[in-house]
Amino acid sequence: MRAALEVRPGATVVGEALDPASLIDMLRSTPCDVLVIDLSMPDPAGAVEDGLGLVRRIRRDWPALRVVVMTTLTNTEILRAVVSDNAISVLSKAESMDALWRAIEAGGDGQTYLGHAVVEALAQPVADEREALPPPRLSGLQAQIVRLFVDGCSISEIAVALGCHRRTVSRQKREAMMRLGVANDPGLFSYVRANKILNFESYS
Repeated sequence: MRAALEVRPGATVVGEALDPASLIDMLRSTPCDVLVIDLSMPDPAGAVEDGLGLVRRIRRDWPALRVVVMTTLTNTEILRAVVSDNAISVLSKAESMDALWRAIEAGGDGQTYLGHAVVEALAQPVADEREALPPPRLSGLQAQIVRLFVDGCSISEIAVALGCHRRTVSRQKREAMMRLGVANDPGLFSYVRANKILNFESYS
């Protein structure tokens, strides 16, 4: 991808990051106009969240930065959450380098671009809310953590807000995800939005 972009007139690749933590560090020190990011970019150390939470953090901390999200996901709820921000372009990883370049150019011009596969996925009807199963019951702490995380708070921010250690937040989040039957952050966002969960039942 880098080689394909570097031959484009007017394009300069100013940096490359392999995980969320190094990406945040790079953004703090390296100005850029458009960020191309994989929606699934886990941090081995677990210090920085990935997925929609990472994209939201970047948009919050660098509001002038245009973002191009690349993904293999076709889940309409996650895609709708991403494209609701009009500074974000989205395309499938299966699309061509030409499509990626069009998305980057659109971002540089202050516009957005949606890839063909993303448009098709967004055109799919959302599941009827009446068919959704009742959400599994979470502990009070787990419900608070999931609410804050889905609202865009980082693990560190949740720990401060709730007055507990980051490891406790991470562990409770993992246990909540197990109860909800999801394996990763995009799955958690998808579950919450697909089931329109605003108030989790919790054990007293």
